[in-house]
Amino acid sequence: MAPPRRFALELPGCALLHFAVGGAGGAGGARPDARLAALLGPPGRSFSLCVPAGAGGARVRAARLHQRLRGRLQRGPFRGCQLCPLLGYGGGPDGGLQRGFLLRDPRGGPDTRRALLELVGSCPEPERPHLGEFEADARGALWLRLWALRDGGRQQPGERARVLPLPEPPLHPAVPALHSSVVFPDRDAARAVLQECVSFIPEAQAVLDLVDQCPRQLQKGKFQVVAIEGLDATGKTTVTQSISKALNAALLQSPPMCIRQWRNIFDEEPPIIRRAFYSLGNYLVASEIAKESMKGPVILDRYWHSTATYAIAAEVSGGLQHLPPAHHPVYQWPGDLLKPDLVLLLTVSPEERVQRLQGRGLEKTREEAELEANSIFRQKVQKSYQLMENPSCLVVDASPSREEVLQKVLQLIQNPGN
Repeated sequence: MAPPRRFALELPGCALLHFAVGGAGGAGGARPDARLAALLGPPGRSFSLCVPAGAGGARVRAARLHQRLRGRLQRGPFRGCQLCPLLGYGGGPDGGLQRGFLLRDPRGGPDTRRALLELVGSCPEPERPHLGEFEADARGALWLRLWALRDGGRQQPGERARVLPLPEPPLHPAVPALHSSVVFPDRDAARAVLQECVSFIPEAQAVLDLVDQCPRQLQKGKFQVVAIEGLDATGKTTVTQSISKALNAALLQSPPMCIRQWRNIFDEEPPIIRRAFYSLGNYLVASEIAKESMKGPVILDRYWHSTATYAIAAEVSGGLQHLPPAHHPVYQWPGDLLKPDLVLLLTVSPEERVQRLQGRGLEKTREEAELEANSIFRQKVQKSYQLMENPSCLVVDASPSREEVLQKVLQLIQNPGN
């Protein structure tokens, strides 16, 4: 896959800076954006590292390589360098997305370049990252020089191309790829990802075997199915347990108990694998819903909305304004997944969440830990919940007393039209 020609760089504070690479050779021209010059030009030296993302199994291999690179770029000879997320994009139906990093070495010494060349050379050829080095000429213009394999398999500096600022595109560059990377539109799309993982994650086959036992055509019973959604510490456990008792309803969770013992394994994997696991968990829950709703009401502690909102918020860098627009297909319920009759979204203020989280000492997923550390990520998850459609989420203020919240939830379940 060819090196990308357009880039989105995530700055501290979740701001995005876009720039293009093109016009090889020559000098002069307009001066670069001051923020670009500060990040890419002297003093110090900056490098780009982008992992090509191919189709099929190459997506999974590239995602795992990207994750390994992040770990290696945070230690050893790169300790002391600044590491920022970098997206290369442009071309192809999914935006031609290539994920990578901007590595800025404030010292500008040769050791960092040497270590990067060794790192790139150790990567397998099909997914070998594109390595570039930023330069500034005497007039202050910025250039990107790509390193390329020459005879003998050694990396050598190649041609350079001019770096120019780009206006922000109308749609975040990660959005076109969401349905092929983290928010799967159907069971088969998620299954295909986990199928590619069987050789290195044995538990993936066990998940697939369970999914394959589930009928594709499921019929919901005559009893009501209600999904309770919300961020961690909004009271989901209390509400779902209390409501299920009050209604004598079956209480189900996603992911279901049959695969929860493997949750920690998949939580350590890149997003495309992690989200495929959680997506297939929803289809396993759907099979349980179909059976239980024949006998009585069903209460769900999270369902597809959680899987989608956390994925969107994590995958789309930057602030709230970069989320997919309202009514985008990514907010639509998968056509082959059993729907609930009602989805309730519990909300509390950020301050209330902090108070509730203190002293809980419960094990958190990577995303739940990110909620506490990153207020922008938390806001994006909350906003994505509110943009979900077909079915949408009915917001419930979970700040009042437990009794008041339970009474409100019961009222909405028993009178959903009011």
